[in-house]
Amino acid sequence: MTQGHPTGTNTGPERTPAFGVPRQRTAGALPEPSATAGAEGTTAVRKPGRDRYLDLLRTIALVRVVVYHLFGWAWLTVLFPSMGVMFALAGSLMARSLKRPPLGVIRDRVRRLLPPLWLFGAVVLTLMFAGGWNPLDDPDHGGALGVVELLNYIVPLGAPPFPWDIGSKSGLLENTWAVQAAGVLWYLRAYLWFVLASPLLLWAFRRAPWVTLFAPLALTAVVGTGLVSIPGETGNAVSDFAVYGSCWVLGFAHQEGLLARIPRYAAVSCSALVMAFGLWWASGHLGPDGWDLNDIPLAQAAWSFGFVVILLQYSPSWQELPSGLARWDRLITLSNNRAVTIYLWHNLLIMATVPIIDLAYGLPFMETGGATDFLDSTYMLWMFVLVWPLIAVMILATGWIEDIAAKRKPRLWPDGRRSRARRAK
Repeated sequence: MTQGHPTGTNTGPERTPAFGVPRQRTAGALPEPSATAGAEGTTAVRKPGRDRYLDLLRTIALVRVVVYHLFGWAWLTVLFPSMGVMFALAGSLMARSLKRPPLGVIRDRVRRLLPPLWLFGAVVLTLMFAGGWNPLDDPDHGGALGVVELLNYIVPLGAPPFPWDIGSKSGLLENTWAVQAAGVLWYLRAYLWFVLASPLLLWAFRRAPWVTLFAPLALTAVVGTGLVSIPGETGNAVSDFAVYGSCWVLGFAHQEGLLARIPRYAAVSCSALVMAFGLWWASGHLGPDGWDLNDIPLAQAAWSFGFVVILLQYSPSWQELPSGLARWDRLITLSNNRAVTIYLWHNLLIMATVPIIDLAYGLPFMETGGATDFLDSTYMLWMFVLVWPLIAVMILATGWIEDIAAKRKPRLWPDGRRSRARRAK
């Protein structure tokens, strides 16, 4: 990075903490058809097909994650708790899929996840090794243990190793690029844990729904508040599982029709109380970035839980987007079909905008102080503008891996245009 401009990328629970594993929080399972419960206690029987409301929520969550990692605005975690929403959507789809034999469902989910991870890991590890990183010599990863931990780039059951400092601040990418690039992988670990646990969780939910639903919140109150401290990566993994466990089980409740049987006024009122508790707790436990809920596990868990309940209670279950949103139909379809690609690469692409924008400082008309000041003052805006075409390029270059992983015919730009054209004939 040149000119000394910050990348603006925020690294930590949706950023990277000062110590431990990056704990960024987004996106995940590809959408599948889902049956959806109607409001006020009736279950709507729907024809098979995508629920466009859920697709819309997933797209909003992905965009929010990118914007958060670029600008680092703490209030975005309150405005829209992306990862709680994403885990709830994935939980609903998982519950629907578990109508089939569990081992086959788990195999399919893992197969969809791993090939995109392998490509990402191959690129990132190549850049790390080319930059001089040697896991055997890395004091943060215990020598030979760091080599064993490299297996998490193949199957993300734990935390993948990476150097906390590589290159230089004046290099092509700043010296924390590996932390920020690998920081997104916490989600794959959490998602995989939830997938593996889902048959047992769904069994428990069908026998004791309320206990199963609220147990992760209770666990968060224990491990997410310092009452009980679990050291190392095991503690981080347990904390992630607890914070978003109730959201995942809320997906079960939505799919199984439990939420539909609760009067809307009761669900919304109780959710508002849980959310209010989350904000109250946050107010007394503000982290280094103030109201960033990613730094406050119990507040994140409570706020996300209540927020998701309200979103699912008001779920309109669209077969088609309403007219006011129809203009975004193709982008919503594309983002859902390439959710894993967007999520995995977005942080690295945010950082890649910096050396590209810095080329502008060498242009002839930039010799005047006014032009340089203008670029300085609008630097983050240009990063925001540039990251989206870079994401589009990455979708074209690597997104087809998601199709191969799902045993579909590879597609370069799956925005649904051809499918709609065939239906129109």
